[in-house]
Amino acid sequence: MKKRESLLITDAEAAQLKLLGERIRRLRIARRITQLEASVRAGVSRPTARKIERGDPGRTLGQIMRYLRAIAPGVTLLAMIEGRDPAILVLEAQERRLRSRRLTEAEIAKLDF
Repeated sequence: MKKRESLLITDAEAAQLKLLGERIRRLRIARRITQLEASVRAGVSRPTARKIERGDPGRTLGQIMRYLRAIAPGVTLLAMIEGRDPAILVLEAQERRLRSRRLTEAEIAKLDF
């Protein structure tokens, strides 16, 4: 009999799976691979790829590992979780907004309400 995995896990476990899916999704985006391309390489359907990236508890570890290998060959699950992949570091740097200069005292005073 099939069980709904989401009913069998705690909220904390569900949050961890969601984080795992988000990290996999960010790695795919950082590597500039489409979801369709990653799913074809991994041998999973696009809906399964979508579920992996959402952190669906019904996905098998094998599916997750194949999907990860399709996105980043040679990257371990631990390295992906820790965010040590160079593509992730570049993506994070691009997302950060950097000021080109410091505000002057007058500009700070003007912004102070």
